[in-house]
Amino acid sequence: MRRAPAPGPVESDHTVLPISEKTIRSSFVNASRKERADLTPPADLDARPWDRLDLLGWQDPRLPKRSYVVVPVDGEPVGVLLRQADASPRRRAQCAWCADVRLPVDVVLVAARLAGPAGRGGDTVGTLVCEDFSCSANVRLDPPLPYEGF
Repeated sequence: MRRAPAPGPVESDHTVLPISEKTIRSSFVNASRKERADLTPPADLDARPWDRLDLLGWQDPRLPKRSYVVVPVDGEPVGVLLRQADASPRRRAQCAWCADVRLPVDVVLVAARLAGPAGRGGDTVGTLVCEDFSCSANVRLDPPLPYEGF
């Protein structure tokens, strides 16, 4: 099995542009038409701080283990449907997207079905992410001060 390289820090010049619910629904690469129709968009879509978002991520309030993320790829929004694992990491895990060392929120394992024939065959990929998708805020925090005597 080939592993993808670990992502580096999120670059701030790749912010998400304001997008409509229709654009969000059509952006998903690994969701069926029914899954797109069933998704509940974020309630505060119009109030999001778009200039400070590197990704648009949210949990579906009607389907607790389902979440969504939309990221800009080559200037176009690309959405991925995620499913949260039933089990939680045994130890305090670090988010693979923001790599925040202070861990202000819980980190969960999410999996995404691959697009195309591989996904239809049941192939998935997983990663550890902040439960509330606060990665955009976390990467903009000042780094913690070193401990005394460092």
